[in-house]
Amino acid sequence: MGCIRPFVFLFVVIPYSLASVTVYGQIPLGQATQSASAATYTAPAFYDTTVLNPPPVPPNLSTQLYLSVPATSNNVSLSQPLKGSFLGFSIEFSVISQVCMSSPALFVLSFIQVPFLNLMSNIRQRAGEVRIRVGGNTQETASLVDSLPDGDMALKEPSNLNDPTSTPALRYTADALYMLGNISSLVDVKWFLGIPFNDTTNLRLQIAEVGETVLDSGGYLLGFQVGNEPDLYAAHGVRPSTYSPYDYFGEFGILVDAVDSDNSIPVKSNLVVPSVSGTWTPEDVFNTGIVNSYDSSLGYLAVEHYPTDNCYAQYGIGSPVDPQTVFPDYLNHTSAISLVAPYLNASSYAASVSKPFVMMETNTASCGGFPGVSDSFGAAMWAVDYALQMGAVGFWGAMLHVGGQDDYYNVSAPPPTNQSSYHQWTVGSVFYSSVFVAEALGPSGNARLVDLTNALTSPSDATTPPVTSIYTPAYAVYENGAPARLVVFNFVTDTTGSSTVQFTFELGGGSVPGSVQVKYLLAPSVSNKDNITWAGQTFGSTFGSDGRFQGLPYTTTIPCSTSTNSCTVPLPAPCIALIFLTSSAYAESSPSTTVTFATTAVTQTWNTATIDPTALATSNGLSGKERDQLASTSRENGAAPAVAGIKVGLGLLGVVVGAWFGGGTWS
Repeated sequence: MGCIRPFVFLFVVIPYSLASVTVYGQIPLGQATQSASAATYTAPAFYDTTVLNPPPVPPNLSTQLYLSVPATSNNVSLSQPLKGSFLGFSIEFSVISQVCMSSPALFVLSFIQVPFLNLMSNIRQRAGEVRIRVGGNTQETASLVDSLPDGDMALKEPSNLNDPTSTPALRYTADALYMLGNISSLVDVKWFLGIPFNDTTNLRLQIAEVGETVLDSGGYLLGFQVGNEPDLYAAHGVRPSTYSPYDYFGEFGILVDAVDSDNSIPVKSNLVVPSVSGTWTPEDVFNTGIVNSYDSSLGYLAVEHYPTDNCYAQYGIGSPVDPQTVFPDYLNHTSAISLVAPYLNASSYAASVSKPFVMMETNTASCGGFPGVSDSFGAAMWAVDYALQMGAVGFWGAMLHVGGQDDYYNVSAPPPTNQSSYHQWTVGSVFYSSVFVAEALGPSGNARLVDLTNALTSPSDATTPPVTSIYTPAYAVYENGAPARLVVFNFVTDTTGSSTVQFTFELGGGSVPGSVQVKYLLAPSVSNKDNITWAGQTFGSTFGSDGRFQGLPYTTTIPCSTSTNSCTVPLPAPCIALIFLTSSAYAESSPSTTVTFATTAVTQTWNTATIDPTALATSNGLSGKERDQLASTSRENGAAPAVAGIKVGLGLLGVVVGAWFGGGTWS
């Protein structure tokens, strides 16, 4: 299976499209919900029930749109070739401990959680691979150690008191990296890791030494990020107030020399810079000569950026933001265009020096996102538009950042520990975004994007796009010089049906097929948290997912008129439509089977006890002692501020993954 340590057994076999994992000591994932009410406990942010009001229907909305799609890529300004794995995930390093463990209350080995494998398999089957970055602020303070007390995999320690985000120091063992290798051997995840950069006089390169040994041999290592948001080092109190791009350039040179001298790091050309957040521009760092000076050491150029922040609510930093007020900002094409505008020059520069340009970390808002915004269907639509716009202007890929259960923008999370016996996982709205992008771009690696929004016309004006086209952006995906798919949005919410847009397209210089296949990403409103479907299927509502799609897939067949060389596709309000122009494009993006992981579970057969679920639901979950062992970079409700350990036993079952991209553990 690759990268499995001698003392670890991983009970996963995948000979067919359905694989099995046998888990001992866990309540069955599929157990029916008990009578206890979820409303009787105070929910973490990820389960916040806030639902905002959708924006009103824009005045004079154009409900009939026309688009002439060039039948060949001649004279079309296309993006670089892109993979379906474009929209990946970024996990804070300290949270990977929560992603990779069972409850510290269990005296058995951790296991790969079945919902995690199923979610990743959904992306892999459509995109061919999954991209994940493990890093963030906590990569800077991480130290690899031989072992930790009680067999822990990771241990958080008191944070730098000068850091306003209270980022903890982190110690971890090689088991964390072997666990990543085990995941990759099952669902083909490829990883970015981060080299600690908080002390360049005492560099800690062990993550590169072990990481390359464990991951690179299988082709699962993408690169090592050097510095996470170095333009914020001074503000976070980890560098002098005078710290500048030239200081970063000098320190990067120190690290390059150290890597070049380290025989335990065989690959010397996969470093990632500068990962700035906006206080410095990427050009500020490029102008130091860093790329020309260290070209042979660099694998990628990267940035990190969020549209705004919710830091006042989390840390008392900055100014308060009203989620209802900012919600409309995410629901039009102007948002995506404005977000990529600062990076147009940097992406062109990256292409000129043959370096992939990566948005290493982004999401709806830093400091955990907003209630009612980050977990809404509108956020899913925004993330798709933002991702496609990044791809269209030169980005190689982007990573949606995820954290603990007190973050609103998470991709997915298990239930809180006090409800894990009768609840399943919750899949966030933006996970649908990654699935959509995977199908839109497909697994070939030959997909090339173009934004055609400005080519839209309406019956009232056949020469210029309507003003309301910001609510109905359109993209074309070309493969091998011909259009393969179209992506068209309707950001408007209107339950009356009067804002359904009739989208008519032709193939300029070619002929439309007799019919096209259409898949819809749908919800009743941009405000919805549940009732989200992709091609008729859903991951369920809160506490209702095992990581597999539920329901039967449904693809709409739209007949075309060969006499007028046009097809008309309805766009309900709201939705995103993925239109397949050829049968091969449809087959490529639509897996006939998806490898999923069924589970059997046996409850503990020693020292067992029973408890009324209604009492459990109103309890505080784990004991105070056990809650001190949970790790997160979010300001969890009631979480201990100082030391947090993650117990991972050795020798009974196998290593693997606990809670997917969110805080908490299975109990």
